[in-house]
Amino acid sequence: MAFLRLATRRLRLIPHPHSSRNFTSNSQPISNLRTAAYVTLFTLTTGLGAVYYFDSRAAIHRYLIAPVIRYALDPETSHQLAVTVLENGLGPRDMLPDDERLKTEVTMLLPPNPLYGATLIDCNMLALGSTLSNPIGLAAGFDKDGRAIDGLFNLGFGWVEVGSVTPKPQPGNPRPRLFHLPEDSALINRYGFPSQGHTSVLSRLRARLPAFLTTTEQVSPSLHHDRLLAVNLGKNKESPQESPDDFIVGVRVFAPHADVLVVNVSSPNTPGLRGLQQRDLLANLLRGVVHARDEATQSSSSSSSSSSPRRPKLVLKISPDLDSRGLDDIADAIVSVKGIDGVIVTNTTVQRPIHLRSTNRAEQGGLSGAPLQPLALETIRGLRKRLPAEIPIIGCGGISSGLDALTFARAGASSVQIYTAFGYDGPGTCRRIKDELADELARSGTTWQAVVERAVGENAARVPMMKEKTEVETERETTVGGVRQLVEQAEN
Repeated sequence: MAFLRLATRRLRLIPHPHSSRNFTSNSQPISNLRTAAYVTLFTLTTGLGAVYYFDSRAAIHRYLIAPVIRYALDPETSHQLAVTVLENGLGPRDMLPDDERLKTEVTMLLPPNPLYGATLIDCNMLALGSTLSNPIGLAAGFDKDGRAIDGLFNLGFGWVEVGSVTPKPQPGNPRPRLFHLPEDSALINRYGFPSQGHTSVLSRLRARLPAFLTTTEQVSPSLHHDRLLAVNLGKNKESPQESPDDFIVGVRVFAPHADVLVVNVSSPNTPGLRGLQQRDLLANLLRGVVHARDEATQSSSSSSSSSSPRRPKLVLKISPDLDSRGLDDIADAIVSVKGIDGVIVTNTTVQRPIHLRSTNRAEQGGLSGAPLQPLALETIRGLRKRLPAEIPIIGCGGISSGLDALTFARAGASSVQIYTAFGYDGPGTCRRIKDELADELARSGTTWQAVVERAVGENAARVPMMKEKTEVETERETTVGGVRQLVEQAEN
């Protein structure tokens, strides 16, 4: 029996004379199919990867990636994922040059005016003697801590605004604090200025600078000759409500590292912040930040070999919920303080239009997106006629197309910002709006700059800009007045 078991085992080990051939012939088609499948998968993956990376306007972003992320994750998690992707250089790139019609000049020549004359003024709050390749900016709130600046510039924005940044780190309001309103193309947020603080953001701004640079004045902080980097300055929740100190500290910290500093007194999610829009409080705040900016400029000039130190622009960001008296206060404070270079109109609104359909419409916080656009345009038109042409307005609120951007320019905005549309449509939003805007301008046979010049010339306040006198000017007027009085006495 043992012998039979051993023989049987040996027979099992002897291969059938045709088994190898049968195995080969049967597996060959399967192997070919597998290879073809791998090649096809690789080709598709490579193609989609190339489309993702080199074509920011491709439908894959707007109709596939953005919706999948939006519905697979909660709003704040999807927001953080997008920032992380752009921070690590994994986002797509806008590889196309901007249309010449979109150029935004540093200065513009106003039409002759009996009160102004034909005067060359700084009407677009730009810096460094250059031009922007396009007027489309990204509003503050997306990249709160300056993590994804270069990834955002790669998407084609003419300027990127980071923040809001508070002096001390703070967590903001409890989650959930961001809500989608897809039926209304809107968002509601009550973030409450979550911020890693000045030190953290400042370290990131410094880390971006090339190692071979010896001074920050040698190059724009954006690291692009035709782009701008803005830092939005916020206020800590526990700071005294009427104190301007948080903003003054922010100006001193970030003046050497930003093209534009934005004073944000309009978020509805920090208690008491909007109270700083009252005329006397706002004027006091603006004087403080202007003085801090000028001090920082002088300090950098004395410590640098550069003969023309860079002077960051100061811009105020206001609420869309101001009435006529509130707009008067804003305008009076701005024109009474020499050194404010522009106004961003507007932040989010606490109003809830009756036509909102989303189930999240009752959530507390600031509403942004399409429902904000009528309020923003109304505020722009109201403020434009109260401010002289020397003070440019940056439009923000519900812009999602090239026609929207052009509507803001015709209302008197020198440039625009987007936010909610970018969140819904993904990284191709900037390129799509730029292309649509260029097409609109081409059909009208004009340029962005020409539209802005005409709107500002027609709608700006027709009074000379009133500014605070410097000590030298006051002393000179006193001396001249005294001499005139002596002459009159001698004649008598």
